Amino acid sequence: MNPADLLAPPSALGSPAPYWLLVALKVLGFTLHALPMSLWYTGLLVALVLHARGSDPGREWATRLLKQMPIIVALGVNFGIVPLLFLQVTAYRVFYPATILVAWSWLAVIPLLTVAYYGVYAYAAGIKRGHVAGWQRAAGWTSAGLFLVIGFLYTHTMTLMTQVDAWPGIWERSGVAGAVSGLALHTSDPMLWSRWLLFLGLALTTTATHAVVDSGIFAGRGADAYRRWAGGFAWRLYLVGLVWFAAAGAAYVFGTWDPEIRLRMLGGGLLPLTLLTAAGPGIVWLLLVVQRRGVTPRLAWATSAAQVVVVALNAVSRQVVQNLELRPWFDVAAEPVRMQWSPLVVFLLLLVAGVGVLVWMIRHLVAAERRARTAAPA
Repeated sequence: MNPADLLAPPSALGSPAPYWLLVALKVLGFTLHALPMSLWYTGLLVALVLHARGSDPGREWATRLLKQMPIIVALGVNFGIVPLLFLQVTAYRVFYPATILVAWSWLAVIPLLTVAYYGVYAYAAGIKRGHVAGWQRAAGWTSAGLFLVIGFLYTHTMTLMTQVDAWPGIWERSGVAGAVSGLALHTSDPMLWSRWLLFLGLALTTTATHAVVDSGIFAGRGADAYRRWAGGFAWRLYLVGLVWFAAAGAAYVFGTWDPEIRLRMLGGGLLPLTLLTAAGPGIVWLLLVVQRRGVTPRLAWATSAAQVVVVALNAVSRQVVQNLELRPWFDVAAEPVRMQWSPLVVFLLLLVAGVGVLVWMIRHLVAAERRARTAAPA
């Protein structure tokens, strides 16, 4: 069977906007999604450990993060709609066939996410009440495990989406009476594991950055001890994430990339992008080392901005690699453009309004946190 025969046919409707605009919105959406998502991907697990066995400042950070976790999950899920939407628009020819091949694991994300969300609420409710019951602890740990599984399933589907040459074998193994069962898993692909581990490392760096942001920006006066602890904790946790990211990234680049893709990404005009993507976490780590004895608000803002750039660079690099992986099968930018202004304008207006509301909420949350800490008795 020719793998190209399993591609979805080109749409007669064409593309609703130029490819550059669609992919820019996709990368922006993924960046906004990845930042909160990292906190429930790895931050939840780290917070649960510190809440159970950490020092007093460590328990304070864990308590604050766990109380915020329901909102963080909501933000991550809602922002995740944006890149998924534009993925379906730009890469529908491979997205839909891949999700059909692994339909049941892909659909399982919804019930798993629902259970994980309720588990986070249960743990946060126990913290707010002042006592976390045993079943609430179990719910929190279950949620942490489910989020790791959800991340694996997403990575599995997104990786399979570009492995078009593997589709015929999967179809033949999982087919029943000529139909696809949707029960297939492509876990033998080393790219799947390296990409999953790569993002785990990146998520750990974002979790470390959160400790600096929370202590340096959200905490008000009287938080000196908390800031000193956060400075030491953040640079150490970031170092773990950095080493993890580097090891998984090396396995991803040198162990799974097609030689032609590696040549393109490590030479010519794409080399600066690859180098910036690889070196970005190291720059953030240096900012954290400067704050290892205590976080300052100004450096906390600089660190948070640098980490946003790190996540965005990874999103851009992954998009470039994805396009190169799909090039043997079809050109993702070759769709004829039939501009649809009304839905695009509505989307952009709602996106700007949503981000504006989020910024307003964060500003008021920072002010409220500072007032509460200032008013608290010594």
